[in-house]
Amino acid sequence: MSVAKKDYKRITTKSLIEMKSNGEKISMLTAYDFTMAKIVDTAGVDVILVGDSASNVMAGHETTLPITLDQMIYHASSVVRAVERALVVVDLPFGSYQSDPKEALRSAIRIMKESGGHAVKLEGGKEIKESIKKILNAGIPVMGHLGLTPQSIYKFGTYSVRAKEDQEAEKLIEDAKLLEKIGCFGIVLEKIPAHLAEQVAKSISIPVIGIGAGGGVDGQVLVIHDMLGMNNEFSPRFLRRYLNLYDEMTKAIGQYAADVKSSDFPNSSEQY
Repeated sequence: MSVAKKDYKRITTKSLIEMKSNGEKISMLTAYDFTMAKIVDTAGVDVILVGDSASNVMAGHETTLPITLDQMIYHASSVVRAVERALVVVDLPFGSYQSDPKEALRSAIRIMKESGGHAVKLEGGKEIKESIKKILNAGIPVMGHLGLTPQSIYKFGTYSVRAKEDQEAEKLIEDAKLLEKIGCFGIVLEKIPAHLAEQVAKSISIPVIGIGAGGGVDGQVLVIHDMLGMNNEFSPRFLRRYLNLYDEMTKAIGQYAADVKSSDFPNSSEQY
């Protein structure tokens, strides 16, 4: 029996769980600034992730590791000011939660108080259980992140597909069930085999959002700069480019520069 799509005026963690139970897919995109977040929210995306991928696409770092808590709060604050409908989830950056549950709580509280974000996201399973529980006990919603966890890139040594072997796949399933049990409202699964991601999504009641995890999960997330084609250096199999803004913007900016050089801009109708 098909269920009519509910019109959510404001997306909450409860909304996402309802969407999963009703079989409605969840859309999620990153944003890092006011202007882009306003466009993403107006377009009807359900969840905006203020990702630590800002370290890559906004600051030009090779990994997500260098971005700081202060910088994440700055980006999240900009996004929150633009958003009217979407749920805003903010990544806790590397070093702000792994070693000490009390530090994790302090970091999460700062994000919630100083940015106005609606939830936080942490990478890892059993190994960060106490940090997640500490944050949840303070009333802060938590989204988990399993599979390829970019903050652990130097541990893995590669961005290749995770959980292809039985032992790692079993641990991932166990971690997903653990995250549900302790109270996470959802999980991101990154770059794992599609059949495994679908198995995880079916085994737990909270939403599973995939990136490079196939279509059998409850929703999808992409980095906005990737799906709009603003960079042309990143082409994983899971990425669908909906625009080619790199070429379009380069052409437009080049034309502007040429028009200034030739005195074509501004013309008589473009001045006072």
